[in-house]
Amino acid sequence: MKLHSQFLKLHSQHGGAPEAAVTLDELAQTLGCTHRNALHVIGKMARQGWIRWTPSRGRGRRSRLAFLADAEEIALQSMKMAISSKDMSSALEGIRGHARASSLQDTLQGWLLAYFGHHEEIRSDKVIDTLRLPVTQQLHTFDPLYMNLQAESFVSSHVFDGLVSRSSKQDKLLPGLAHAWDADESRTVWTFHLRKEVLFHHGIVLTAEDVVYSFERMMKTSQRTLYSSIFKEIRKVKALNALTVRFELKQPNELFLPFLCTSRAAIVPRDLENQDESSFGRRPAGTGPFKVVEMNDDCCVLEVFPYYFQGRAHLDRVEVIYVPWGITLPAAGTGSSFHVIPNPSAENSGALSRIHSESSVRKFVTCNTKKKGPLSDPLLRADILSCLDETLSIDNPLTKDSPLTSDSPLAADLKVNLQIATIPQYAGDARYVAEKLGRSGYESTVLPVSPEEFKGPVRLQSDLIVFSLLRDQDEQLRLYDLYLTLSQHMEPRIRADIEGRLKLISREPDAAARAEGFRIIEDHLTRGHQLHILYEKPIETAYLPSVRGVTFNSQGWVDLRHLWFPPSL
Repeated sequence: MKLHSQFLKLHSQHGGAPEAAVTLDELAQTLGCTHRNALHVIGKMARQGWIRWTPSRGRGRRSRLAFLADAEEIALQSMKMAISSKDMSSALEGIRGHARASSLQDTLQGWLLAYFGHHEEIRSDKVIDTLRLPVTQQLHTFDPLYMNLQAESFVSSHVFDGLVSRSSKQDKLLPGLAHAWDADESRTVWTFHLRKEVLFHHGIVLTAEDVVYSFERMMKTSQRTLYSSIFKEIRKVKALNALTVRFELKQPNELFLPFLCTSRAAIVPRDLENQDESSFGRRPAGTGPFKVVEMNDDCCVLEVFPYYFQGRAHLDRVEVIYVPWGITLPAAGTGSSFHVIPNPSAENSGALSRIHSESSVRKFVTCNTKKKGPLSDPLLRADILSCLDETLSIDNPLTKDSPLTSDSPLAADLKVNLQIATIPQYAGDARYVAEKLGRSGYESTVLPVSPEEFKGPVRLQSDLIVFSLLRDQDEQLRLYDLYLTLSQHMEPRIRADIEGRLKLISREPDAAARAEGFRIIEDHLTRGHQLHILYEKPIETAYLPSVRGVTFNSQGWVDLRHLWFPPSL
């Protein structure tokens, strides 16, 4: 790939004419190397038949350089080699730098789509089923305690298990690592009975002490994490024997059991206390159907764990490959973190099947009324949020052409400059909000920060905050966590009201009644101009009819446990 890159550098500098007159000094400067190395590189290109080199003797004399190979073809070869070696950063940099012609883009797009998906190969007389999946978020860690991204949670859900799991049907809980459980009359003492002989990937047998270690680790952490309001309610966790664990809660909480189904509550081995946590996050040992065998900035490789206690997965290997935003690849333009097959275009949609999970992604804006400033005025808040009232396109919510609106009368009278806080993944939504406000005379600045920074004081220093809510089977947990977070931005009276309602919701055993409680909170915040929903999009997966076992996990992603492909006969 290096020689390809060097050729493209020379071509960009000297490829305008059929033949170029160049000095050795100029070649060395373009290639960033010594005269000797420049001649070595030129010789290799000539032997490849990419160039014709006619040297002239004497310092300062100009030699003749003719380009015989097409630059786009060399760029395509380079990108194919980079993708094959999983060097996706180099491949995508090549796409951005050299894929100018539509013919090259079409060729490369077709090659990329052929690269992803299902592939069979023979190893030691065995057929190995491999699935390559693109994700649009870079993977950093699979440690349940430190994950921040949906793509990380997707991988983690196949590497770890929890005490309890969810069925594909809403609100039905199933045994996980625990085959049974019960609660006392006060609903504050929960006892779980573990399965026997469950193995971690590194060969250690699961015991109650691993469960105790996993939850004590969560309870002691200073890390700001999703659902911390739930696990911080655990007063004590104790191993009664090798296969029995008892939890004591500070107060009844009907969201405790649903929390145990999430990837955040996954069980890790207790010998992690003797390991470096950062290395564990990149090469974890769980009890799940797949184990991590390779992890770098661009790719994660999973291999099947044949001793999985709920039965071996059908796939042998899964390669999860990072593909940044802005490239038209399988996950672009949807709320899902990945696709088995990319969204079909209109002309080929007949060859593909589509399936909707029951999940969707909702994007919204909330106002920080705790900060002293213009948003403390309810009339101004109402006017600002009314600028965003226009219905957005579901297919392309952030690029829909909107008619220009006249300046708001309030905006004309006030000099308001608003700060909009968000994370990089939602920066496009935040820029859309800023553009709409600007059309009505409200100036604003978008401040994208890392997910870790976003959990800190930056939200309380901003005026508007752009959030996202994944509406999946864990929606009630997410809403509980979300409204607790939003209440931090509210004036004391509204904060107290939200926290009181959430306390009642947490003690309500009926899921439908809890859902109604969350709806009332949303209604109050919307009518009080504290919250504005931008848009909501369903999560959709497109796949070839040959794919079998397509089901969704609780977060609306395809469950790799059941996916399989008929063999080639």
